Amino acid sequence: MTCLVPAPVHVRPSPDDSFLITAETRVRVSRETSRIGDHLAETLQLATAADGEISLSLHGADPRVGDEGYRLSVTRTGIALKANTETGLFNGVQTLRQLLPVDGPRVVDGGEVLDHPRFAHRGAMLDVARHFFTVDDVRRFIDQIAQYKINVLHLHLTDDQGWRLEITGWPRLTEVGGATQVGGGPGGFYTQREFRDLVAYAASRHITVIPEIDLPGHSNAALTSYPELTCDGVAPPPFTSIGTATGFSSLCTDQESTYRFTEDVLGELAALTPGRHLHIGTDETHATPEEGYVKFVRRTVDIVRQHGKQAIGWHEILRAGPPEGTVPQFWSKTDDDPRVAEAAARGHRILLSPANKVYLDMKYTPDSPIGFKWAGYLDVRDVYDWDPGSHLDGVPEHAVLGVEAPLWSEHLEHRSHIDHMAFPRLPAIAELGWSPGQTHGWDDFRRRLATHAPRWTAQGIEFYPSTQIPWAI
Repeated sequence: MTCLVPAPVHVRPSPDDSFLITAETRVRVSRETSRIGDHLAETLQLATAADGEISLSLHGADPRVGDEGYRLSVTRTGIALKANTETGLFNGVQTLRQLLPVDGPRVVDGGEVLDHPRFAHRGAMLDVARHFFTVDDVRRFIDQIAQYKINVLHLHLTDDQGWRLEITGWPRLTEVGGATQVGGGPGGFYTQREFRDLVAYAASRHITVIPEIDLPGHSNAALTSYPELTCDGVAPPPFTSIGTATGFSSLCTDQESTYRFTEDVLGELAALTPGRHLHIGTDETHATPEEGYVKFVRRTVDIVRQHGKQAIGWHEILRAGPPEGTVPQFWSKTDDDPRVAEAAARGHRILLSPANKVYLDMKYTPDSPIGFKWAGYLDVRDVYDWDPGSHLDGVPEHAVLGVEAPLWSEHLEHRSHIDHMAFPRLPAIAELGWSPGQTHGWDDFRRRLATHAPRWTAQGIEFYPSTQIPWAI
């Protein structure tokens, strides 16, 4: 039980009590555990039954595990997994999967695991705006991150280079704005049915999708599609640059047509999104006059609220003084931001995505074939060796909603690039979000992470073989 990532709260190994899973082993399911039981049985290629050696229960779990934790016990006679919710059972199944060898006899190490998360929000962001990724690509990414108890997928759906979600009242957003991508390729978009299917697929892996429509800046694709959203009525040309040029585009915040557009888009998005949050961007708005920015953000946060959701925005949103309940997502390279600290003191929960710690589009080393370097080179230790609970001055741990790792896609042309940039760094960030601070230690983590290489290879994940990890290949 010494290979687990993220590290559990408590582990009591008992090597003499290992259990052998054979073709005759059965997964015991009941009406209330059938969904998770069927998922486990399918994963292990076993049958389900009313009785069996692997049992799942929603009764008798330790109260300390809360809504997402679990208790796992492995003895010579069987495996027992207990939780208070289906989500807890699902997280326990991910731990059980890691205890299984990749090949050979399926012997599960004996012992007990008691586990629950440190932070509520443990996220990964995938940018599908700069380069478009298909439904199958996103589903594959969902399966990858679910294994590490990540519970939020933030989809960056719009930017200067592309608009990726069908909005029925504004069809040119996808007809025009979705027709290209970085480098001038064909682009693409999700129909509303496809997006609903993605949301449902993520939910089946106990992951909540938070969609982002980036406003009022990062909006060139929308302006190209509908010139009436500009202040001069002139459509700018499509933008397909691979560089870091940002902040040059803006919706016209003085026109009521802009707010009709925002209401329509966010209304349709809210109807597609069962989760509680909508992300509205609000970053890098250099082309937006400050007075117009403040007016736009306040009206847009109110639109989100009227549709029964809460707004998340990149931490610049705090310039507009949004109401409590709005979540600022911190992405700066500094560890001191008085405005964010003041927001935390007022009751805002802060989502941490410091670029110099968790931006997965950064190169690992100067020799990395793809990626940026403006936030620094981020090898595995760089993304692991920091503490979200004390990273920002004036932001105590109780004010931290969680941690999220953005993967921007200017350089990502296909799914192997996602693999290369996310693995092995994303599991390191997942551990920061899930595991208690006292379990964190680089030497132990790198040893545990090394054992996951055969698993990734078997799954077809084309990970980066960082020289910082003693890979068990």
